[in-house]
Amino acid sequence: MPEQADRAGRVPAKIAVLGAGSWGTTFAKVLADAGTDVTLWARRAEVAEEINSTRVNTGYLPEIVLPQRLRATDDAAEAMHGTDAVVLAVPSQTLRENLAGWQPLLPERATLVSLAKGVELSTLKRMSEVVSEVADVAMDQVAVVSGPNLAREIAAEQPTATVVACNDHDRAVALQQACSTPYFRPYTNTDLVGIELAGACKNVIALACGMAVGLGYGHNTMSSLITRGLAETTRLGVALGAEAMTFAGLAGLGDLVATCMSPLSRNRTFGERLGRGETLAQAQDAAHGQVAEGVKSCSSIRQLAARTGVEMPITDVVHRVCHEGLEPGPAAAELLGRERKAE
Repeated sequence: MPEQADRAGRVPAKIAVLGAGSWGTTFAKVLADAGTDVTLWARRAEVAEEINSTRVNTGYLPEIVLPQRLRATDDAAEAMHGTDAVVLAVPSQTLRENLAGWQPLLPERATLVSLAKGVELSTLKRMSEVVSEVADVAMDQVAVVSGPNLAREIAAEQPTATVVACNDHDRAVALQQACSTPYFRPYTNTDLVGIELAGACKNVIALACGMAVGLGYGHNTMSSLITRGLAETTRLGVALGAEAMTFAGLAGLGDLVATCMSPLSRNRTFGERLGRGETLAQAQDAAHGQVAEGVKSCSSIRQLAARTGVEMPITDVVHRVCHEGLEPGPAAAELLGRERKAE
């Protein structure tokens, strides 16, 4: 077997996680619980110091005790030194800028793992494409993790499953083994296009579901939005070369249901505030600085759909509410009419 393929198939023994927000900290905990040595990079030195001294990240997971195998630092070079994989846990629209600064520090041949769920505004590229371009590595070296990933529930060790996707199946299996725990069960997939589009689009549909809740609508409306949201996401994915069945799986339907239904979902909660009449700025302030990815991704996904010739009425309406001043009430009435005709 060629050396590169052999390297790709080895389970990473040491992994850096760059980004100490809710999901980055949670995934670092998962890796440590799975027996991997993990270094978590935090932008602020006081966050790294707090994690190392108290084993808690109070800003994001205040009730979760982090394992001893997890160590934190605010030095990116220190975090990545000697690692077999680097996990990128920063918001999708800041990934390019952050990764450009980290690129000279990346270990050669390390698996690069994206946790971000979005489509880049300026280029309409998926996150794996951004990683490959900026890090100057082959797509086979890039993996993504997606699925029902509500960070607080996973950090509390409530059972869940997820998907590790990579064009290189051996690399996906190696990462799968590095993050398998009794409460976190990863499956592998090679449909990178489908997995990433499902993860990006579900945030937009969750915004719509949140608006519906804020407007006082019930489960029938929510179920309709989830189902039709899945349909338009699948249309876009298939048009861009994804496998239709991917959207019926964990990273598709599974993640969509969790994100649309749970009050732990930032996108669902953000949409609910809009539905109750708050402005975009008010909803953002209430999120305490945490990013609702769908607010930005709705625009890039809408552009991607237009370029591909795919109709995505829910995404279109969410974009207009977030960026063109359309009120949620009239938006709902218009959307239901459009959906009835489309059906």
